[in-house]
Amino acid sequence: MSTDLQAQWNSLAADVRHHRDLYYNSEPVISDAEFDHLFKTLQDLEADHPELAKNGSPTEEVGAPVPTPTETSSAEVTFAPVRHIERLYSLDNVFSKSELLEWLHRTPAPTYLTELKIDGLSIDLVYRDGELVSAATRGDGLTGEDITPNARTISDIPQTISPTDEYPVPELVEVRGEVFIGVEEFAVINADRVEQGRKPFANPRNAAAGSLRQKNPAETAKRNLSMICHGIGAREGWEPSTQHDAYTALAAWGFRVSPYTKRVTSADEVIAQMEYWGEHRHDATHEMDGLVVKVDDLAEQEDLGETSRAPRWAIAYKYPPEEVVTTLRDIRIGIGRTGRATTYAVLDPVLVAGSTVARATLHNPSEVHDKGVLIGDRVTIRKAGEVIPEVLGPVADARDGSEKPFVFSTVCPECGTPLVQAKADDADWRCPNTQGCPGQLLARMTYLAGRSAFDIDALGVSGIQDLIRSGALTNESELFDLDESHLRLTSVFTTKAGKINATGKALLKNLEEAKSTELWRVIVALSIRHVGPTAARALATKYGSLEAIRSASEEELARIDGVGSIIAASLCSWFAVDWHIKIVDAWAAAGVRMEDDKQQAQPQTLEGTTVVVTGTLEDFTRDSAKEAIISRGGRAAGSVSKKTNYVVVGANAGSKETKARDLGLRILDEDGFKELLETGRVSDPA
Repeated sequence: MSTDLQAQWNSLAADVRHHRDLYYNSEPVISDAEFDHLFKTLQDLEADHPELAKNGSPTEEVGAPVPTPTETSSAEVTFAPVRHIERLYSLDNVFSKSELLEWLHRTPAPTYLTELKIDGLSIDLVYRDGELVSAATRGDGLTGEDITPNARTISDIPQTISPTDEYPVPELVEVRGEVFIGVEEFAVINADRVEQGRKPFANPRNAAAGSLRQKNPAETAKRNLSMICHGIGAREGWEPSTQHDAYTALAAWGFRVSPYTKRVTSADEVIAQMEYWGEHRHDATHEMDGLVVKVDDLAEQEDLGETSRAPRWAIAYKYPPEEVVTTLRDIRIGIGRTGRATTYAVLDPVLVAGSTVARATLHNPSEVHDKGVLIGDRVTIRKAGEVIPEVLGPVADARDGSEKPFVFSTVCPECGTPLVQAKADDADWRCPNTQGCPGQLLARMTYLAGRSAFDIDALGVSGIQDLIRSGALTNESELFDLDESHLRLTSVFTTKAGKINATGKALLKNLEEAKSTELWRVIVALSIRHVGPTAARALATKYGSLEAIRSASEEELARIDGVGSIIAASLCSWFAVDWHIKIVDAWAAAGVRMEDDKQQAQPQTLEGTTVVVTGTLEDFTRDSAKEAIISRGGRAAGSVSKKTNYVVVGANAGSKETKARDLGLRILDEDGFKELLETGRVSDPA
């Protein structure tokens, strides 16, 4: 055996144990994805050279050992060790569809359960004769830390379980679950920690772990922790036949179980769930980073058994990471389309959620302070689907003293105009040079070319910058007057020989097509503060023309559902500015449609009606369903409340359907939704 190979293994094994210990007992300094890669590298090395791990390996271990008082400083909190009745295991991971299919082929079963992998902290609860007697962390799987007083403060953890006719209370039951904290609560906790001069948490998982391990249970109670059950251990006087039956009993006893768990009967259905949650991972009410697949039958689970660290009857499919750690090189100020000064992070480029990210938002100077980030920090960033990447917080333990604080400049970086606040305590600063600031013009042009406005594919940021820099475009009023003579001044839209290139020809075609866009998109394109697609649709539906909107009083505008007083005031202020009116007049003169065809207007069957659509429909996308509701005068809400009139439920609806049923709301299937759109009534609600 090569000495170099053994040295490589020794180094990898030490790194895995070190970062695993930080993950469970302190604060990690690398992302989950980086740890997964490190762990997989060690596994692959051992697969090729099993002799390297002859004295034991972290690839065979569960969690991390519970720290003893002699291993911790006097400032750290320690808890008494607790021996678990039955051992807790970790889960093996797969990272591709082919690996998941291979596991399914290797582990055939008549039924599986698919569950969302909650990004939290494992907890083990022991009930004797219905009374909670112990709560412990997972630790190394055999021994955890006694956190019973803290666990009692979590509302999702029953102090006593009561029998039902179908499910009498067992003599003993060991319940396993995941403790987690919501993203909004995470932001509040970090802001409080920074104000107190303490290190912020790197991510919600660390916030949950830190909250659960408070010395004073009263402090844990302040953190609004949640818990969802995901398994059972030892039991006496109760023998469920399947995992699904176990969850049904736990729910009857008052435990919180996941509404997203699904029982399926084939590998194809497992893959369908994997693909669905890959596209809808943000529909869940908690953080998740994967899909757990379990053999449902408990007898089959026992037959399959476990390895030294993980059950053979379960696997976790991990989605591409949406949170990674990288270095924050600088903090700069950007100017938006309405003049808002936004602080953003300049990062070492890193792959996250399928794309390379080099910048992430920090919103405003107050957030930079609240999150406690310094220039030079290792930071955790998050990119969720199409959402703008965001800095969550620093990895404070990785600091070496070279980091420096950000100093906010109150001068616009684009035009040199002093920035102002609307009021003294306003978190936002704005550049008041709305007409002359090139940064605001660039942002407005980028916005009006986007999908919610004119949807001009050939007009990207580099093209807009070139148009402005070359003098071909001095403000947005000139957009629809662009012709070949203007484009010849640019480099983006011309060949080296000075002729209009394919992008230039596409731009001219796109501009001609954009002239006939719907009125609500024209309203969005004007970049009126607070007026987004929802308000624009409501205005277009109510008035039918831009001139009618302009002529309406502030009081009249404020009464429109989806508009309100703030948007109404913003509209009136915008139309009172001369150069804004010149934009409208120039676009109208160029042929941009400023009113909707009344013959194409939808009957207002849903006026005064609030509808929530959840799950996947066959004949509607999420956007087209929303458009169908709004165009008929209804309100397309994103959340379920007592004020909701109808909830349209498609496949994999999840928590919104559950809440709707709890509130006794009218629930429709897709056919009922179509009837509602057409008539404003539903004869037979689903």
